[in-house]
Amino acid sequence: MSKIKFVTDSTAYIDKSFIEKYNIDIVPLSVNFEGSVENEGLPGEFDVFFKKLSKSSDFPTTSQPSIGAFAEVFNKAIKENYEVIAITLSSKLSGTFNSANAAASIVDSSKISIIDSLTAAANLKALVEKAIQLSEKGLSRQQIVNEIEEQKKHTGIRLTVATLDYLKKGGRLSTAEAMIGSLLNIKPIIGLIDGKLEPLSKVRGKKKAMDKMLEDIPSNASTIGICHIGILDEAKEYEKMIQKRFPNANTEIYELGPVIGSHLGLEAIGICYLY
Repeated sequence: MSKIKFVTDSTAYIDKSFIEKYNIDIVPLSVNFEGSVENEGLPGEFDVFFKKLSKSSDFPTTSQPSIGAFAEVFNKAIKENYEVIAITLSSKLSGTFNSANAAASIVDSSKISIIDSLTAAANLKALVEKAIQLSEKGLSRQQIVNEIEEQKKHTGIRLTVATLDYLKKGGRLSTAEAMIGSLLNIKPIIGLIDGKLEPLSKVRGKKKAMDKMLEDIPSNASTIGICHIGILDEAKEYEKMIQKRFPNANTEIYELGPVIGSHLGLEAIGICYLY
């Protein structure tokens, strides 16, 4: 049976214990904020960034990993006699997939498979986790790639925000739209559709937004991740609602980090699901 090294990027928001347990390599995206550029980091390390974001007039920009960053990880894995499967953040959100692809062609494309997840966050982690499980069952690299390519077609993400300020700063809303929306307490429902963030609907009030997101989860969902920024208690309550409605689904709570979170702002909440 081939040894397979699994690689992903920091927007999977995989915690350190999971990384160590399965010997996963994480290639980080970076954030340029208030004059400094730093790697995104791991869950448990995001509080300082979001506290600074809440008080800043600056809007962060993000950067994909370099080709060299992926090449270094791939080279090390190949030298240790691994084959490699790298699963990345949606190519429609970032150039991360392109960097990984370019690195694979430089290192040894015959031993490296790159998958564009067309998703992010908890769903990206779920795809990595499924790939690991398939490897443990003895599937080959190509068989695992085929399974993940099929599974990624059956994923969804729904998000809502506490404030429209960050969508305005990121250019997704005009100043007028943000002002009117704030006055009317409008909450957008944002979905990841074919790998790209799209506005789906608008409701008044966060509770209605969260109820609407629940309606969008398929009845046969097998895995549901509750993603949040700085509102763990609220996420736990939301998880209880989801568990009652989807008793057969596996649920887990995730922190969103700076790369995705800076576009949504504090107290954003969402669901990522596989079915």
